[in-house]
Amino acid sequence: MTLRYSELRLLKEVSAQLLKCGITTFHRRLCKNDGLFLVHPAVSQALAENRAVVALESTIITHGMPYPHNLSTAKAVEAIVRTEGAIPATVGLLQGRVHVGLSSEELDYLARSKTSLKVSRRDLPYAISKGLCGGTTVSGTMIAAHRAGIHVFVTGGVGGVHRDGENSMDISADLTELGRTPIAVVSAGVKSILDIGRTLEYLETQGVCVATFGTSMNFPAFFSPQSGFTSPYHVNNAEEAADLIAGNLSLGLQSGLLLAVPIPKEHAAAGEQIENAIQAALAEANVKGIRGRDLTPFVLQKVNELTRGKSLQANIALIHNNARVGSQIACALSKRRQKKTWTPCTITLALSSQVVIGGVNVDFIAKGKTDKLFGQTNPGSVCQSFGGVGKNLADSLSRMGQRPLFISAIGTDSHSDAVLNYCRHMNTSGVAVLKEQRTATYCAVITESGDLSLGLGDMDIHQQITEQYVSQFEEKLSAASLMCLDGNIPISTINYVCSVAKKHAVPVWYEPTDCDKACKPFLSDSWKALAYTSPNLAELCTMNKALGLLTPAGMILIIMHKLLSD
Repeated sequence: MTLRYSELRLLKEVSAQLLKCGITTFHRRLCKNDGLFLVHPAVSQALAENRAVVALESTIITHGMPYPHNLSTAKAVEAIVRTEGAIPATVGLLQGRVHVGLSSEELDYLARSKTSLKVSRRDLPYAISKGLCGGTTVSGTMIAAHRAGIHVFVTGGVGGVHRDGENSMDISADLTELGRTPIAVVSAGVKSILDIGRTLEYLETQGVCVATFGTSMNFPAFFSPQSGFTSPYHVNNAEEAADLIAGNLSLGLQSGLLLAVPIPKEHAAAGEQIENAIQAALAEANVKGIRGRDLTPFVLQKVNELTRGKSLQANIALIHNNARVGSQIACALSKRRQKKTWTPCTITLALSSQVVIGGVNVDFIAKGKTDKLFGQTNPGSVCQSFGGVGKNLADSLSRMGQRPLFISAIGTDSHSDAVLNYCRHMNTSGVAVLKEQRTATYCAVITESGDLSLGLGDMDIHQQITEQYVSQFEEKLSAASLMCLDGNIPISTINYVCSVAKKHAVPVWYEPTDCDKACKPFLSDSWKALAYTSPNLAELCTMNKALGLLTPAGMILIIMHKLLSD
């Protein structure tokens, strides 16, 4: 169905009113902006077209370098990414919202800010609740990039186990994030102020694959191409790195990769001079009691002073080099994806434990051989298929490598075995098989040109997907990453599921099945638990009306016109 401009305008107008209530509407494609995570349009478009996108952190802007070096470096890195054929997506926090992709003005704002927070995984809830601004660390950037569907992230160096970490237990959240978020992090190894040996051991414990980029097996130490430690693996070029990333995603391991890129030899500062400066800076930090998140920026600044700017120059050089290499890897990965030579086991919303509650039915499509059907036997063809909005959602997620729990109901008739056999690739442990009940069936009689002549539905069994039955799976519901509901289930069940979702902060996707059912969650406060919905124009207007929002002038006439013309 193609919408006219006037209809699209009104669709956006009603959607905007629902958005004020906190509900994101979906129409043609998945919207990546959910209120807290905002994806820049250029990044969103590139991802939709399977083009190369490179995520970039912003603590290097807010805490890593002084102004204006931070701003010029950030813009230079983005320029390098573009030159290599990829789209840069610098991640930052502005007024309590995580932005994946920053404008030039937003980069400048973060570069000049004196009050920006350093935002790791731990800090995200507080920063968002307080509406703060900040630069995202490696772990914070990984979370945002993964949520947006970006697979390659470029940084300077990752955090690690601090020296004397065996006593202080000062271990960067970057390492645990690498163990649970499937992002390829391109860096110059780990920062040389850290305990590199223990950092590599900890990465092994976390199940993180580590590889040096290039022909050497030496693990780099940020300013130096050699740390004295050996990488478990190495990849010779961008294509081999892309193969490694694709393999990790295809396995669905849910752990990241660390690709360590040695600083170019022509830019490597004298290792001994920098090491001496590091030791002096660490000693001063210890005297002053500087620890934790404040240690790294203090040491880097002190080392820059002691080396008279050589470490800063080396820092900028290695970041530029990482951006170049990371962009080449992202482009190689994009080419693989466009050729469909690999299928990742992750989807954009990073879902891993979804629950789908809705209908499943057997469809019969009877198509006549003429455009006029009469009240007698008409020549035609009859075919059988399997449908139901809930089934279609669970089926789609299953074919994308997920394993959603599908909760539904079927009868004990001749159709039930056929349904379960068709859905054998799905997790149907939540499908109730009810005695003395009929499996839902739908019969559509259409003309030769495809117009619906008559439709009959036997859907009474959907009312057996009751609150009492669904409550048996409350533990699964409360731990889910997403709940999907279709409009066929009873209102009481929708209310129950939404209450569980609200209690445990689980996002809910509501899929309306027709105009009459579109309003179900909006007849009570259940709609407040909804995060996403995907109505057509008429269903969207029904939701709008149920909420008591003003319907734009002329909406009803346009809807009626569209329905009649269809």
